[in-house]
Amino acid sequence: MNPLMSAEQAVLGAVLLAPEQLTHLEWLAAGHFYRPVHQALFDALRKLRNDGHPALSADGPLPVSWVTDAVGEAGQHVRGLTAAYAHTLIQACPRTKHAPVYGRMVLEGAIHRTVAQHAIRLHQAARADAVQGEVEGALRTADVLTGVLTDLARRWGTDPRPVPHTAGPSAATDIRPPAQSGQVAEDERFLLAVLAEQPGAMGEVVAWLRPGDFADPTHQHLYRCLGALHHRGEPIDRITLLWEAQRRGLLADGTVSSEQLTAVCEGMVPGTADWFGQRVMRSSLTRTAAASARAIRTLAQDEALGPGRLINHALHALGPLDEVRTRWATANNSPAPKATAPAAPTGEPPPDRVKAARARSTPRPVASPPGPAGRLPTPSAGRPPSRRHP
Repeated sequence: MNPLMSAEQAVLGAVLLAPEQLTHLEWLAAGHFYRPVHQALFDALRKLRNDGHPALSADGPLPVSWVTDAVGEAGQHVRGLTAAYAHTLIQACPRTKHAPVYGRMVLEGAIHRTVAQHAIRLHQAARADAVQGEVEGALRTADVLTGVLTDLARRWGTDPRPVPHTAGPSAATDIRPPAQSGQVAEDERFLLAVLAEQPGAMGEVVAWLRPGDFADPTHQHLYRCLGALHHRGEPIDRITLLWEAQRRGLLADGTVSSEQLTAVCEGMVPGTADWFGQRVMRSSLTRTAAASARAIRTLAQDEALGPGRLINHALHALGPLDEVRTRWATANNSPAPKATAPAAPTGEPPPDRVKAARARSTPRPVASPPGPAGRLPTPSAGRPPSRRHP
């Protein structure tokens, strides 16, 4: 059995043995458990506690009714739960007082699963938008993912902040959108033709369109050449474009050929630079969203990555999408999305952060002073009586 399943069993076994442990698990939700039977049982135990189950006020050993009633309550929502399995959970708990640590392990697994699930949804939304020529689905899903990451950071007790992954180049950090063909390449060629042949067309897109928005590397280089000519205030046509490409060494190293440049310029069709530029920008946004989603999913699959680092790396992986999204809003003359400002610091940390922090670290007991010389402490001294199920 993997550590996550052991932790789920242990935290439930701890609560079945010692119901008072629920007071240390207020930050843990039933949905954080992976197995539905564990979700139902944790919900049932919390419901019995909130309803004032008689076993909580009973003196002496914990009554059997605490276990049987919990199994009965959970059995109304899930099949296959028996009293025998409840006793298996009890046996799986090494120490009841370690319940907050077991709960933290359950929450850690839930964070990884949740981030991976929302990354998959973002990837699916981006691919669907790419097919339909839209961006709204990907942007909405990205907003949901950002909100989920912020909420998970609050539950874990950390401040959400984008932090780059420093493990070197990998699938988790290389989020450059892959090259595409077909309609995307055609839109890019048409845009370059308009920019090269229509005077003043570059001024319509230069404020928000970047070379990286082009999927084809050759088109990226040609757009850089056009941007350089526009920046220096020089005239733009097919001759000056060819000249700029030569000055940059693109002809000498074979990056661009004169035949390719001529084919691009001669492929002009009716249309404006703004219209074609927005089509290129739309494709760039969906590609970037899909690439960010793949990077976040790869991060979530890294079990060695702690929840705090996972959340912050995932927020950093969404950075390229936020940058493209801002320029997309500029291209459409719409207000850019406002970033959520962090809460102002107060005298005390938020209660949720305090609970999460306490779940991650327990203060060590202060060592008692040594007794008189020649006397040894009693082995059972200071050891609280365990509350076991009869």
